[in-house]
Amino acid sequence: MATSTLNPLREGLRLSRIPEPSTIVIFGGSGDLAQRKLIPALYNLALQRLLPATFSVVGTARKPLSHEEYREELHKAVGQYSRTRPLNEEVWRSFAEHLHFVATPDDAGYEELRRTLDQLDFALGTHANRLFYLATPPSAYEPIVKAIGEHRLRGETGWARIVVEKPFGHDRESALALNEVVHTVFREDEVFRIDHYLGKETVQNILVMRFSNGIFEPIWNRQYVDHVQITVAETIGVEERAGYYEHAGAMRDIVQNHLLQLLALVSMEPPAAFDDKAVRDEKVKVMRALRQIAGDDLSMNAVRGQYTRGFIEGVPAPGYREEPGVAPDSRTETYVALKLWVDNWRWEGIPFYLRTGKRLPKQSTEIAIQFRVAPHQLFSREALAGLEPNALVLRIQPDEGISLRFGAKVPVQGIRIRAVNMDFDYGASFMVDAPDAYETLILDALRGDATLFTRHDEVDQQWAFVDPIIKGWASSEAAGAPALYGAGTWGPTEADDLIERDGRKWRKA
Repeated sequence: MATSTLNPLREGLRLSRIPEPSTIVIFGGSGDLAQRKLIPALYNLALQRLLPATFSVVGTARKPLSHEEYREELHKAVGQYSRTRPLNEEVWRSFAEHLHFVATPDDAGYEELRRTLDQLDFALGTHANRLFYLATPPSAYEPIVKAIGEHRLRGETGWARIVVEKPFGHDRESALALNEVVHTVFREDEVFRIDHYLGKETVQNILVMRFSNGIFEPIWNRQYVDHVQITVAETIGVEERAGYYEHAGAMRDIVQNHLLQLLALVSMEPPAAFDDKAVRDEKVKVMRALRQIAGDDLSMNAVRGQYTRGFIEGVPAPGYREEPGVAPDSRTETYVALKLWVDNWRWEGIPFYLRTGKRLPKQSTEIAIQFRVAPHQLFSREALAGLEPNALVLRIQPDEGISLRFGAKVPVQGIRIRAVNMDFDYGASFMVDAPDAYETLILDALRGDATLFTRHDEVDQQWAFVDPIIKGWASSEAAGAPALYGAGTWGPTEADDLIERDGRKWRKA
C-alpha cells in the first residue's frame, strides 16, 4: 500500500480505476455467494482504495435482518473468506458503515428498498447510479428483474446496470426467454453476464501473451499447431450443490461457460482494439465456427462419465449416486470429454480436446497447445528417445504460469535429446497476490467496462453448440448411462479412447 501511495505514476493508475459514486444492490445479499465472494471482494477493493469515496452496499433477502445483524454476519464471513488476512479492522469499520440491509419477501419489501435507495442517493450524492447483482438461484432471476422494473428501482437519473450470474438459462430456449425479460428493464449494454473465469488474471493473460508478443501469433495456426487440449479438473464432488447439479451436470455447469470461454480466447482472431465490442465480436465468431456434434458424431466425439466410490489423496470419497440429494439411479454426468473443431481459416482440421470432471486426482485448469513435430529429423532414433513434441502450456490454476517444452541435448558424450521445460511463474515473477476474479469483475461492472463479460449472442451460440449434445445423450437412442470412473482417477477409459484413436494422449495435468 505504501509503495502505491508514494509512486505518483501508480497513484494515477489507481485513480483512473475508481468508479463513480454509486450503490450496489445485492439480491441474495446474505447468501453463500455474497458471503464467500462478493463482500470479501468489495472489502479488498476498499482495502486497496479502489472504491469511490461515496458508495453504499444494500443487501436484500427474504428473511429479515437489521443493519447491525447483517454487518456482523458479513464481518465473520470476510474474516473467514477474504484473500487478505487478518482482517484490517480499521478498514472494515469504515467499509461496514456503507453496508445496509432490506428484507424483500413481498411487494412492500421492494417499496422499502426503493425508499432506502432514494434516501442513500440524497445522503451520499450517488446520483441514482445503481449496480444490481443477482446472487440468487437462477429461478429467482426473472421475478427479481420484473420487480426492479415494476417498483422503479432503476432511479430517474444516473446509470443502472445488472450483473447476472451463470447459468444464464438451462438451454437455448430458456436463455432467449430470460434475455427478453431482462431487456424489458435493461438495455443490452447495461447487462453484465458474469463468468468468474474471465476475471482470473491468468485467463486475461491469454490475450496479453498472444497479442502483446510478436513471437507467438505467427505460429498460432493450423500450419504449426498439431492440436489443443483444455482441461478443467476438480478434486471436489458436488458438495452441497446436489440439487442444482442433478439438473445441470458437467455440460451445463462447466462446458457451456468456462470451457467454451477458454476455447474462444485461445482460438479467436486478434481484435481491432481491447474493448468490449471488439473482443466479444471475435469470441462470437469462434462460437459460430464451432462444428456441431450431433447424430452419429456424438458417440465418436463426446464422452460423458460419472464418478463412483474411490480415493482422493488417500481419503475415501463416495460415489456420485451416494452423495446426499442425488438420485440412486442418476444419469447426470460429472465428467465430459469432447473432440471438436473450429471451422475457420486459422484452425481448419485442427482438433481441440476438452475435458472436465469432478473427483479427479488433481485440481488443475490448463490449456496446452501442442505443436507439430519437426518436418525432418537429423538425429538417430536412439538420440530422439527422450524427445517429446513442443508444447506451450498455460496454467490457469493452481501454480499459475506458463511453460514451454522443447528438446535439449543431454550433457553426455554423443547426442542424446530430452524434453525440458522453460517456466514462468506468476507468484515468483511479480511477488504480489493477484486480485480475486470477483474484485476485477465487480470493479469493471461499476466502471461500465463489459470486456470480460459475456454478450447475449455469445451465450446464445454457446447454448447452440451444447444443446444438441445434451439432447442426444437424453434421447432413447443414446448409448446407455454415463461411463463410470473411480474417484481419484482421470476419468473413464472411453475418454482415453477418444483421443488415443487419433494417435494422441491426454497430458498429465
